Amino acid sequence: MRLRLTFGRYFVYLGLADMVLSYISIYTFIDRGQILAGRIREHYLTATLKQNIGYFDKLGSGEVTTRIASDTTLIQEGISEKVCYVLSNLSTFVMVFILAFTRMYILAFMMTSIAAVVVASFFISSGLMKKYFKKSMDGYSVGGTLAEETISSIRNVQAFSIQDRLAAQYDKFLEVSEHWGIRAGLSLGIMTSLVWFGCFNNDALAFWQGTRFIRSGQATVGQVISILLLMNQGTLALSAISPHFRSITSAVAAASKIFATIDRESVVDSSSDQGIKLTAVRGDIELKDVKFIYPSRPNVTILNNFHLKIPAGKTVALVGASGSGKSTIIGLLERFYLPVGGEVLFDGVNIEDLNVRWLRQQIALVSQEPTLFACSIYENIAHGLIGTKYENASEIEKRELVVEACKQANAMAFIETFPEGLDTNVGERGFLMSGGQKQRIAIARAIVSNPRILLLDEATSALDTKSEGIVQDALDRAAKNRTTIVIAHRLSTIKDADLIVVMKKGVIKEMGTHNELLQAQGEYYDLVEMQKIEKQKKELAVQDQAASDDEPDEKAEFLEDSVLGLARSKTTTSVSSMVIANTPMEEEIDDSKYSTWELFVFLTKLSARENGVNILASFLSLINGLGFVALGFFYGAAVEAYTHIPDFDYVNSEINKYAGLFFMLSIVVSMATSGSQALFSYASQKLVRRIRYLTFRQILRQDIEFFDRDENTTGGLTTMLSQGAQAIEGLTGATFGQIMNSVMIILSGSLVSLIITWKLGLVCISTMPILIGGAFFRLWILAQFQGNMKNANQQANSYACESATAIRTVLSLTREKDVLEKYHRNIDEQHRISRPATNKSAILYGISQGTQFLIYGLAYWYGSTFIRTGEYTVLQFYIAYITLIIGAQNAGMVLSYAPDMGKAKYAAANIKKLLSTVPKVDTSSNKGKVPEDVQGEIEFRNVHFRYPTRLQVPVLRGLNLTIKKGQYVALVGSSGCGKSTTIGLIEAFYRPLSGQILLDGQDISELNINAYREQIALVQQEPTLYAGTIRDNILYGTKENVSDDQIYDVCREANIHDYIMSLPDGYDTLCGSKGTLLSGGQKQRIAIARALIRQPKVLLLDEATSALDSESEKIVQAALDAAAKGRTTIAIAHRLSTIQNADVIYVFENGKVLESGTHQGLLAKRTKYYELVQLQALENTA
Repeated sequence: MRLRLTFGRYFVYLGLADMVLSYISIYTFIDRGQILAGRIREHYLTATLKQNIGYFDKLGSGEVTTRIASDTTLIQEGISEKVCYVLSNLSTFVMVFILAFTRMYILAFMMTSIAAVVVASFFISSGLMKKYFKKSMDGYSVGGTLAEETISSIRNVQAFSIQDRLAAQYDKFLEVSEHWGIRAGLSLGIMTSLVWFGCFNNDALAFWQGTRFIRSGQATVGQVISILLLMNQGTLALSAISPHFRSITSAVAAASKIFATIDRESVVDSSSDQGIKLTAVRGDIELKDVKFIYPSRPNVTILNNFHLKIPAGKTVALVGASGSGKSTIIGLLERFYLPVGGEVLFDGVNIEDLNVRWLRQQIALVSQEPTLFACSIYENIAHGLIGTKYENASEIEKRELVVEACKQANAMAFIETFPEGLDTNVGERGFLMSGGQKQRIAIARAIVSNPRILLLDEATSALDTKSEGIVQDALDRAAKNRTTIVIAHRLSTIKDADLIVVMKKGVIKEMGTHNELLQAQGEYYDLVEMQKIEKQKKELAVQDQAASDDEPDEKAEFLEDSVLGLARSKTTTSVSSMVIANTPMEEEIDDSKYSTWELFVFLTKLSARENGVNILASFLSLINGLGFVALGFFYGAAVEAYTHIPDFDYVNSEINKYAGLFFMLSIVVSMATSGSQALFSYASQKLVRRIRYLTFRQILRQDIEFFDRDENTTGGLTTMLSQGAQAIEGLTGATFGQIMNSVMIILSGSLVSLIITWKLGLVCISTMPILIGGAFFRLWILAQFQGNMKNANQQANSYACESATAIRTVLSLTREKDVLEKYHRNIDEQHRISRPATNKSAILYGISQGTQFLIYGLAYWYGSTFIRTGEYTVLQFYIAYITLIIGAQNAGMVLSYAPDMGKAKYAAANIKKLLSTVPKVDTSSNKGKVPEDVQGEIEFRNVHFRYPTRLQVPVLRGLNLTIKKGQYVALVGSSGCGKSTTIGLIEAFYRPLSGQILLDGQDISELNINAYREQIALVQQEPTLYAGTIRDNILYGTKENVSDDQIYDVCREANIHDYIMSLPDGYDTLCGSKGTLLSGGQKQRIAIARALIRQPKVLLLDEATSALDSESEKIVQAALDAAAKGRTTIAIAHRLSTIQNADVIYVFENGKVLESGTHQGLLAKRTKYYELVQLQALENTA
């Protein structure tokens, strides 16, 4: 009796110690794992930001997002609690052998031989798993880049209805990932089966040889049984390692790519402090015999023996055809690339000898496609102060500098109309701003620091004529006393330059001032002549003084100028306001309300095709679970046989029989285990692929309003694609197989114990709810934690994605340190939020682990009481005890998967919410009339519109316009007056608040959206190309099968065919991620070819020729004019020479049509349009 109480107390002491130690270890590992993963994310982003631009020509920003969001999560899982579980079980396994050797070294040594085979199988299988997981991740990372490209250009995707084709491409990458994922699962199944095969054979060997040692007197029954129980404990510990081992293997595979980037030495390292920093800067620039070839296109020479000297304080303009090397010079000066030959000198010093960060801080760059960051206008402009003496100035001083820069860039007028002024958020990539407003903010950012060198790459291309005149004056003033290099296609902006350099195919054709080049009547003269607006009569060109006196002042002119038409209506209540007030609020789907059962049913339906596989795998798990019941029977029977000693003939006969049964059991259980693991992994990979595909399709199905919301950033949605499915994968496959095994073992073990020793079974089973309840409570805590972490995770991942996407802007602003500091704060916020949940989770885990020992003690004490009274035999006790111990351990094992369950539950809720979201403009719907015999007549009837994310700001205020069949109509006006919004409404990106938009007299809201968009082609101001060949990008324009000749024809019309054919790979030339391997003009012409091959009834041109040089513009404009015949064409243009032949020109102001008519008719009125034309007319400088 005293012995039973003593051992019972030992179990209690062990339980209490285990509670404390388990809590400390699990909390430490999870907390350290999060901190280490955060550091890895920071180091990865740091390494990424210091790479040269050539690195990004091959690597998409989507891959950076996938690595940070998905791969580092895998690393975190592999270095946090999973390590704790593996070390805990490994230490159990090792200690079992140590104790076994102390009890009887001969028998223990025999059993070690099988253990060695098991351990060897671990290493071999883990190597295969690492290899397969790495290939699986590599496959998806490329798919992640495609997803990021697609989501970031969603307007283009929907305009051309290419969702299906991009989804099919995405699925190809998912197929690669699935293929290798299934192989990894199969490797895990084989490894686990070998573990069980070895462990059960160990039992057979122990009983067989142990009996021999007992008979010879070398061992006692107690020694053999204690070794067997120890080995049984070791068996369970080893089996518990395999699912967690999968996480560690995945982490190692993910880490290989991450650390390869971290260890990569960049050719141009912006983080380095090496290099010369000049004490005084003059601003002399010289390119001496420079030869340059892009690393991604080694067969094409861009600059060949190029020589150009730019004196300090002078303004030099570079003009010429697209692809002639103008922007390449900008890239070389910024040290984005290094020349192949020759040298670039800055104040007589080779820029390769200068400190990169210092050099870039002397230069301010305004790119052709301006990039803004998702923060306020003030913060965007203040980024231009980085590296200057004002970087750490007071907030008041900084704000004064920003305001002054905004005034110079003519941005303050529209900023003041925003309710929040300078603190207005510009949205992701500045999408809440119009093209002209983004350009002016970018110009303000460039001039705020008063740089020594100013680089303007088409800096005013997106501005309307009035803005351009004012901003150009500001730039001219800013250019004084500093070196300025201007790239311009609009020659009116560079006629006052000190030197104009005309380039063609990487060489200089001629140089001189505006007047000198005109007198020479060479290539520049031809460019000017192409761009001249038809000259009016002399008297028309003379400004009427009275008209001049009546002109509104600059501020009044731009008071209404905002992306969303911000000026308030003078009426008491606008039509838009009344409509919004009477519109019921849409009910937001609350993903936190989904029950666990609902989500289980949801995932079951998603994996319906594999449910047969899952049922078969579950059946094999049942066999596996029953195998442990059989193990209890065999143990009990074998131990009972020892009670017949000294009748060794009978003992040998029984032991040999059960040793054979152990061997048979090892084969059955190992086959069932490998089968269930392989089948569950197969079903899991199929489900993950399906979830990612359906989620991607559903994202592309959403209307543009969905993407305007702050929570639906490109980085956030890309993260959902990678992390959501990954979280569900963490619960399915091998993990789900292990959970099923554990559940079957618990159920079958409990049932057997109730049948054989119902009193003991009932008492011990009554303690199971404590373990299972703890598991569910821990699951609930972790699910809540995932919800709380959502915003912090999304913010950090979106920020990293934004920085990688805008890498050129980040580098030119030397924002690397600023980006990393902000990212570090985001990571710290994640840690702060996570710690309370980690603490609660660790407490529950510690209690559950300690409770197992209390259950063991209870079973031992209570069961031994029945043996003493003779109510139960030793056989009955051992069967019940073994099954209950294994059941309790498996209940604890299920608890260890609570973090995986929490992540999976949260991810499933997010995915279910997304898949349940039905957009207002639904591209997957077959509803609506299919337009037939489309003529192309478009009418706006009293259309009022506000953007859904800024309902307080009116945009269109009763717009009325009619565009007749076959007309060429132009929309002109100040930036932000509603022109691009009109194009967006014609494309049905949004629905108007009131009024109608009609196509051939039919309300477009009643038409089938896909059939309607097939009649329209769009060429945007900032053209979008996708990673793939030029041919692929052009074919995105049509669903029809077209011949190569048809492709060649539209490319000739777009003036791009000859250039494409000059490339080594022709139409199979890769464009790079987002078309980075092509110049702006080349991208624009391919986008035009893509629109033309569609053969649309309505052609929408949003500044379609803004990125083209004069020669290309003339040819492409002629092609567009030809393409416009027989179809309705609506063009937005700031370069008025491109629309002077339009049938009707609508002049927009304040969301309405101010005036309309032909070019000549509007000039005769001498009002708004006349003023715009006069501002743009090219004159010889005096």
